Amino acid sequence: MRRLVYYVGISIDGYIAGPGNEVDFYPVGDDLVEWMKERHPELIPTHIRSQFGLTDVPNRRFDALVMGRGTYQPALDIGVTSPYSPLRQYVVSSTLASIADPSVELVTDDPVGLVRRLKAESSDKDICLAGGGKLAGTLLPEIDELLVKWYPVVAGAGIPAFQGTFNPTPFTPTRRESFRNGIQVTWFQRTHS
Repeated sequence: MRRLVYYVGISIDGYIAGPGNEVDFYPVGDDLVEWMKERHPELIPTHIRSQFGLTDVPNRRFDALVMGRGTYQPALDIGVTSPYSPLRQYVVSSTLASIADPSVELVTDDPVGLVRRLKAESSDKDICLAGGGKLAGTLLPEIDELLVKWYPVVAGAGIPAFQGTFNPTPFTPTRRESFRNGIQVTWFQRTHS
Protein backbone atom coordinates (compact mmCIF):
# COMPACT_ATOMS: atom_id res chain seq x y z
CA MET A 1 0.00 0.00 0.00
CA ARG A 2 1.14 3.54 -0.72
CA ARG A 3 2.38 5.66 2.14
CA LEU A 4 1.64 9.22 3.22
CA VAL A 5 4.91 11.06 3.91
CA TYR A 6 4.90 14.43 5.66
CA TYR A 7 7.83 16.24 4.01
CA VAL A 8 8.40 19.30 6.15
CA GLY A 9 11.02 21.89 6.99
CA ILE A 10 10.95 23.15 10.57
CA SER A 11 12.83 25.45 12.91
CA ILE A 12 14.49 24.16 16.06
CA ASP A 13 11.36 25.17 17.98
CA GLY A 14 8.99 23.33 15.64
CA TYR A 15 7.62 26.00 13.30
CA ILE A 16 7.14 25.47 9.56
CA ALA A 17 6.75 29.19 8.88
CA GLY A 18 6.60 32.50 10.68
CA PRO A 19 3.35 34.14 11.83
CA GLY A 20 2.88 35.71 8.37
CA ASN A 21 3.86 32.52 6.47
CA GLU A 22 7.51 33.66 6.25
CA VAL A 23 9.97 30.95 5.24
CA ASP A 24 12.82 33.12 3.97
CA PHE A 25 14.62 32.90 7.33
CA TYR A 26 15.53 29.25 6.74
CA PRO A 27 19.22 28.93 5.75
CA VAL A 28 19.25 26.69 2.66
CA GLY A 29 22.75 25.64 1.60
CA ASP A 30 23.92 24.48 -1.81
CA ASP A 31 24.46 20.94 -0.56
CA LEU A 32 20.83 20.71 0.61
CA VAL A 33 19.62 22.01 -2.76
CA GLU A 34 21.69 19.33 -4.54
CA TRP A 35 20.29 16.69 -2.18
CA MET A 36 16.73 17.83 -2.92
CA LYS A 37 17.35 17.81 -6.68
CA GLU A 38 18.76 14.28 -6.51
CA ARG A 39 16.35 12.72 -4.00
CA HIS A 40 13.06 14.52 -4.58
CA PRO A 41 13.16 16.54 -7.82
CA GLU A 42 9.37 16.37 -8.05
CA LEU A 43 9.16 18.54 -4.92
CA ILE A 44 11.12 21.44 -6.43
CA PRO A 45 8.46 24.09 -7.15
CA THR A 46 7.31 24.41 -10.75
CA HIS A 47 8.37 28.04 -11.19
CA ILE A 48 12.05 27.30 -10.40
CA ARG A 49 12.45 23.81 -11.91
CA SER A 50 14.01 25.06 -15.15
CA GLN A 51 16.65 27.01 -13.19
CA PHE A 52 17.80 23.68 -11.76
CA GLY A 53 17.64 21.77 -15.04
CA LEU A 54 14.69 19.66 -13.87
CA THR A 55 12.31 20.08 -16.78
CA ASP A 56 12.35 16.43 -17.90
CA VAL A 57 13.43 14.64 -14.71
CA PRO A 58 11.09 11.77 -13.72
CA ASN A 59 9.46 11.60 -10.32
CA ARG A 60 11.57 9.56 -7.94
CA ARG A 61 9.38 8.89 -4.91
CA PHE A 62 6.03 10.70 -5.15
CA ASP A 63 3.27 10.99 -7.72
CA ALA A 64 0.68 12.89 -5.64
CA LEU A 65 0.87 15.83 -3.25
CA VAL A 66 -1.64 17.04 -0.68
CA MET A 67 -1.39 20.57 0.73
CA GLY A 68 -3.47 23.04 2.66
CA ARG A 69 -4.41 26.52 1.51
CA GLY A 70 -1.58 28.09 3.51
CA THR A 71 0.91 26.06 1.46
CA TYR A 72 -0.87 26.78 -1.82
CA GLN A 73 -1.45 30.52 -1.30
CA PRO A 74 2.18 31.71 -1.72
CA ALA A 75 2.21 30.12 -5.19
CA LEU A 76 -1.05 31.88 -6.08
CA ASP A 77 0.40 35.15 -4.80
CA ILE A 78 3.13 34.98 -7.47
CA GLY A 79 0.77 33.80 -10.21
CA VAL A 80 1.61 30.08 -10.05
CA THR A 81 -1.54 27.94 -10.09
CA SER A 82 0.23 24.56 -10.30
CA PRO A 83 3.15 24.73 -7.85
CA TYR A 84 4.19 21.06 -8.18
CA SER A 85 3.33 20.30 -11.80
CA PRO A 86 5.00 16.85 -12.02
CA LEU A 87 2.54 15.60 -9.37
CA ARG A 88 -1.20 15.20 -9.03
CA GLN A 89 -1.97 18.06 -6.65
CA TYR A 90 -4.76 18.32 -4.09
CA VAL A 91 -5.48 21.48 -2.11
CA VAL A 92 -7.53 20.95 1.04
CA SER A 93 -9.44 24.13 1.82
CA SER A 94 -12.86 25.10 3.05
CA THR A 95 -12.25 28.78 2.18
CA LEU A 96 -11.23 28.62 -1.50
CA ALA A 97 -14.24 28.85 -3.80
CA SER A 98 -12.48 27.25 -6.76
CA ILE A 99 -9.12 26.61 -8.40
CA ALA A 100 -8.67 27.81 -11.97
CA ASP A 101 -6.05 25.21 -12.89
CA PRO A 102 -7.44 21.81 -13.97
CA SER A 103 -4.23 20.07 -12.80
CA VAL A 104 -4.97 21.03 -9.18
CA GLU A 105 -7.99 19.52 -7.43
CA LEU A 106 -9.79 21.40 -4.67
CA VAL A 107 -10.89 19.22 -1.74
CA THR A 108 -13.36 21.06 0.46
CA ASP A 109 -13.95 18.37 3.06
CA ASP A 110 -12.78 14.95 4.29
CA PRO A 111 -9.00 15.08 3.78
CA VAL A 112 -8.73 11.73 5.59
CA GLY A 113 -11.04 10.14 2.99
CA LEU A 114 -8.95 11.68 0.20
CA VAL A 115 -5.73 10.21 1.61
CA ARG A 116 -7.32 6.81 2.11
CA ARG A 117 -8.49 6.80 -1.52
CA LEU A 118 -5.02 7.79 -2.71
CA LYS A 119 -3.40 5.11 -0.56
CA ALA A 120 -5.70 2.47 -2.07
CA GLU A 121 -4.58 3.27 -5.62
CA SER A 122 -2.27 0.90 -7.44
CA SER A 123 1.02 2.78 -7.65
CA ASP A 124 4.65 2.26 -6.73
CA LYS A 125 4.94 5.93 -5.67
CA ASP A 126 4.07 7.51 -2.33
CA ILE A 127 1.93 10.53 -1.46
CA CYS A 128 3.56 13.69 -0.17
CA LEU A 129 1.92 15.84 2.48
CA ALA A 130 3.47 19.28 2.00
CA GLY A 131 1.66 21.11 4.81
CA GLY A 132 0.47 22.96 6.62
CA GLY A 133 0.31 22.34 10.31
CA LYS A 134 -3.47 22.25 10.65
CA LEU A 135 -3.80 19.75 7.80
CA ALA A 136 -0.93 17.66 9.23
CA GLY A 137 -2.75 17.55 12.57
CA THR A 138 -5.92 16.36 10.86
CA LEU A 139 -4.04 13.74 8.83
CA LEU A 140 -1.81 12.53 11.67
CA PRO A 141 -3.62 9.14 11.89
CA GLU A 142 -2.76 8.56 8.19
CA ILE A 143 0.89 9.72 8.23
CA ASP A 144 3.23 6.76 7.77
CA GLU A 145 6.53 8.63 7.64
CA LEU A 146 7.96 12.00 8.56
CA LEU A 147 10.79 13.41 6.47
CA VAL A 148 11.91 16.39 8.55
CA LYS A 149 14.38 19.04 7.47
CA TRP A 150 15.58 20.66 10.72
CA TYR A 151 16.92 24.18 10.17
CA PRO A 152 19.37 25.57 12.76
CA VAL A 153 17.25 28.59 13.63
CA VAL A 154 14.71 29.44 16.34
CA ALA A 155 11.61 31.14 14.91
CA GLY A 156 10.09 32.13 18.26
CA ALA A 157 6.53 32.11 16.87
CA GLY A 158 4.67 31.01 13.80
CA ILE A 159 2.84 28.06 12.31
CA PRO A 160 3.58 24.81 14.15
CA ALA A 161 4.38 21.61 12.26
CA PHE A 162 1.25 20.04 13.76
CA GLN A 163 -1.89 21.77 14.99
CA GLY A 164 -4.81 20.02 16.58
CA THR A 165 -5.82 18.10 19.64
CA PHE A 166 -3.47 16.45 22.11
CA ASN A 167 -2.68 13.10 20.50
CA PRO A 168 0.76 11.64 21.34
CA THR A 169 1.77 9.53 18.34
CA PRO A 170 5.11 7.68 18.42
CA PHE A 171 7.49 7.67 15.48
CA THR A 172 10.90 5.98 15.33
CA PRO A 173 13.90 7.77 13.79
CA THR A 174 15.46 5.56 11.13
CA ARG A 175 18.04 7.73 9.44
CA ARG A 176 19.71 11.16 9.57
CA GLU A 177 21.83 13.20 7.19
CA SER A 178 23.66 16.42 8.07
CA PHE A 179 24.59 19.34 5.84
CA ARG A 180 27.37 21.92 6.02
CA ASN A 181 25.36 24.79 7.47
CA GLY A 182 23.85 22.69 10.28
CA ILE A 183 20.67 21.50 8.58
CA GLN A 184 19.74 17.93 9.40
CA VAL A 185 17.28 15.71 7.58
CA THR A 186 15.73 12.96 9.70
CA TRP A 187 13.45 10.13 8.60
CA PHE A 188 10.86 8.87 11.11
CA GLN A 189 8.64 5.82 10.63
CA ARG A 190 5.33 5.46 12.44
CA THR A 191 5.87 3.16 15.42
CA HIS A 192 3.43 0.26 15.40
CA SER A 193 2.93 -1.69 18.62
